[in-house]
Amino acid sequence: MVQIEAFQGLRYDLAHVGSLSDVIAPPYDVIDPEFQNQLYEVHPTNVIRLILNRDEPGDETGDEKYERAARYLKQWRREGVLSEESHAAIYVYHQEFSYAGTTFIRKGFMCRMQLEKLGEGNVYPHEETHSAAKVDRLKLFNATRANLSQIFGIYPDEENQAQKILEQAILGKTPLEATDHLGVVHRLWVVDDLQTIGDLQASMGDKAMFIADGHHRYETACNYQQQLKESGELTDVHPANCVMTMCVSMNDDGMIVLPTHRLFKGLPQYDSATLISKIDSAFDCQVIGTGSELAESVWEQIEVDDAQDTVGLYCPVDDTWVLATLNTDGLEQLAAVASDRTDDWQGLGVSILHRLLVQTCLGHESLPKPKYVHLVQEVVDSLNLGADDDGEAFGLAALVMPATLDHIRTISKNGERMPAKSTYFYPKLLSGLVINSLE
Repeated sequence: MVQIEAFQGLRYDLAHVGSLSDVIAPPYDVIDPEFQNQLYEVHPTNVIRLILNRDEPGDETGDEKYERAARYLKQWRREGVLSEESHAAIYVYHQEFSYAGTTFIRKGFMCRMQLEKLGEGNVYPHEETHSAAKVDRLKLFNATRANLSQIFGIYPDEENQAQKILEQAILGKTPLEATDHLGVVHRLWVVDDLQTIGDLQASMGDKAMFIADGHHRYETACNYQQQLKESGELTDVHPANCVMTMCVSMNDDGMIVLPTHRLFKGLPQYDSATLISKIDSAFDCQVIGTGSELAESVWEQIEVDDAQDTVGLYCPVDDTWVLATLNTDGLEQLAAVASDRTDDWQGLGVSILHRLLVQTCLGHESLPKPKYVHLVQEVVDSLNLGADDDGEAFGLAALVMPATLDHIRTISKNGERMPAKSTYFYPKLLSGLVINSLE
């Protein structure tokens, strides 16, 4: 069973900072250096100084930024910029946003969740992680001794009973509110009623939790817990036994999963004839037409068909789009080259794209990280530029369906992890609404 608990979070005192919108930030891993600098300028106590402190002139080892983050955290607590909640609480968190002309409200709550070793309990990962990110986050954990950002967990709850308990508790109450740089409105309510918290814990007791976002932070929390255990600092009630988590029902009306399209680098630029000659043993190919702007119609055909087995491919040499659909021979080839994976994993669009099309048919095993984008217009804009920010040309672009919530549940319970960037949960959760001290 997943164990959750209330906690005394650290929150910004609006009397010190003014607007909450000025001190919040998206997760560290979606912030580029330019945006990082912009957030530094917005407010002297913006949470960017904690979650992604920047390198400064005079730094020698590269680790100074972690110590600066720790000093800011201590200073802001001492000065009252950040204050600890008077009672242990659950934090109800709504996000109101628009997508494809429709307004959604995603509803969830933040709590502490008991850490479990992945694969040995009821907490399931769904994507691969990278060691460099975990090294970075562990240095920040050790310096600040805090969860500065929450992980994002999703759980099955067909009737949304757990969230309904909290929605009843916040009726008529005024939330804290912040608007992010994308126009998403974030609302937060503090619930410290013991009966409500107990009812919520009981409702969540039989639930599994699937990590939607924040895999690196979850694994880092486990590594930090183990580190304290080995040093003799860990007790049964130590806060490092838990990790701050945003919990959202898989059945919430605001739960949508967006695609992550790819612009590949480090491979030759393809023309459509060459591409088709290399993949037509595994894919039925259809030339759609020329022009980067055809991306919208290519994507519409894939999305309407809900086709995990179909990818849209752009060839820069002749400015041509090709629609590639897995055929029977391709199924057999994929089963052979991914024999270590289940049929569920093999059926993912991202698995078909990477394992079969790119690695097997095209023969590119170790490519640099692609440029990942989520909107089709971003694909078009990138193709029109012709190269990434570093000046490296794109050899191929791919439109691919995202994994669904059912895929996440099934494949995670199979004990497998999807290829990186198989899903994109929009909108991102804010950093700076609540901080969980590990001291």
